[in-house]
Amino acid sequence: MALTSKQRAALRSAANTIDPVFQIGKGEIDETLIQGLADCIAARELIKIKVLENSEYSAREAADTLCEALDCECVQVIGRKFVLFKKKKKESAFDAVFAK
Repeated sequence: MALTSKQRAALRSAANTIDPVFQIGKGEIDETLIQGLADCIAARELIKIKVLENSEYSAREAADTLCEALDCECVQVIGRKFVLFKKKKKESAFDAVFAK
């Protein structure tokens, strides 16, 4: 599912006010982190994650790795923060964004 520029803009706008729900630090991106993020993104659809300065990953590397593992879309990467989105199969708060 590739996002259009209008969809990406609407999701960036919605993500502007939310706080990061996870932090990626010194450790690797392991199964525990991936499972926690999978549960969180299933509940919220749109999540923001922060990469700490002592992490071995850059924000872009972490976003790409997690998008592949979680089968989701990276909405934006700014500095050490990035936003991930995965549309729910059922009713969604972002249905208006994806209406054609």
